[in-house]
Amino acid sequence: MKDTPISYDVVSRQIKESRIRDLGKASIREIKRLINNIENETGEKFIRMEMGVPGLPPVQIGVDAEIEALKSGIAAIYPDIEGIPVLKKEIARFVKLFLDINVEASNCVPTVGSMQGSFTCFLTLARLDPLRDTTLLIDPGFPVHRQQHMVLGQKFDSFDVYDFRGEKLRDKVESYLAIGNIHSILYSNPNNPSWICFNEKELQILGDLANKYNAVILEDLAYFGMDFRQDYSKPGIPPYQPTVARYTDNFILLLSSSKAFSYAGQRIGAMVISSKVAGLQSPNLLNYYTTDCLGRAIIYGTLYALSSGTSHSPQYALAAMLKAANDGTYNFVDAVRGYGDKARIMKKLFTANGFKIVYDKDENVPIADGFYFTFSYPGFTGDKLLEELLYYGISAIALSITGSQRMEGIRACVSLVQPSQFPDLEYRLKKFREQHPVTNL
Repeated sequence: MKDTPISYDVVSRQIKESRIRDLGKASIREIKRLINNIENETGEKFIRMEMGVPGLPPVQIGVDAEIEALKSGIAAIYPDIEGIPVLKKEIARFVKLFLDINVEASNCVPTVGSMQGSFTCFLTLARLDPLRDTTLLIDPGFPVHRQQHMVLGQKFDSFDVYDFRGEKLRDKVESYLAIGNIHSILYSNPNNPSWICFNEKELQILGDLANKYNAVILEDLAYFGMDFRQDYSKPGIPPYQPTVARYTDNFILLLSSSKAFSYAGQRIGAMVISSKVAGLQSPNLLNYYTTDCLGRAIIYGTLYALSSGTSHSPQYALAAMLKAANDGTYNFVDAVRGYGDKARIMKKLFTANGFKIVYDKDENVPIADGFYFTFSYPGFTGDKLLEELLYYGISAIALSITGSQRMEGIRACVSLVQPSQFPDLEYRLKKFREQHPVTNL
């Protein structure tokens, strides 16, 4: 019987009772439920790093605006499928002030979180051209994007970008586009789970290839402005959040309120569709929609069928939060810088106890400290390391479900870990190292 910080018997039994065949392949929600069950039985609190949820209170500006909207009676009224005018205006302003990109407010559409935005894009873009039936996922990536393709029965291809940074990215991506079956390319920037960040050179490569092969770039900006190595917090003042939209008109941007504004519970995000993409026409769309125009098919075809619009009151919340950011009265980046501070400390605790950072560089530049980081331990696969750490009260997810080829790694999210837990984390990591000694660390 092992002398582990969390009861070996309880953890082993709960794993068995969970009926999860392979913990490394389990979904994030399955891992969450398993940890909840262990905590409830033992009374011991885990270092919870499996869920990518905000660890900060929601922005009060949004809460107040939503309350006022509900008091006004809007809960009884269906919102326009395109979104309320004030929100569309503020989304377009936000894109101009923080990305330095001009977009039409008419093409700024609220969604039920950015996840609905990606689902909508996958579903609709695959019907634009019958010869282009595949999404290219630049991995590692958010596991649910793969699940969305599986649910839709749609094709995707993917590659791990770790060994294809800088100019190497061009040949790798072009090798897929040259086949002729790719309708869109999806990546997140900053990246979930690795926290790598594409630089301007890499974004220009992607933009150039999108132009050459007429592919749509789906840029997931769920962690907007959270590469804390630069200050992207001043509206209308450079530097601006990096984006592929500087190099191509073939883009759809996916925005989220979940992390930047800690407003995850209300499931409010947005799609920002370029004028060029919104205006694309294809007779193949008429097989599924009443229009051959992509922009109208996305809004009045797919979004309407999925949810008949985005919940009314959160739209007022997002509009108010964006307006405050746009007006410079609320610094949303400063409000979340604490994630970077926690990551820096936690990474030091891990590396001091024999762990390695898996995705450690942006080309030749050390990776930023942010919402996520990835780590490994000598002698373990990521799947086995995930399971073993449960006995030490540490939870995460395996990189194997993210499309990563770094099978030794797991992903940690810093958001729910409180500074008061750092001493306990250090103790558990030291205990792990003592019981799993490795030479030549």
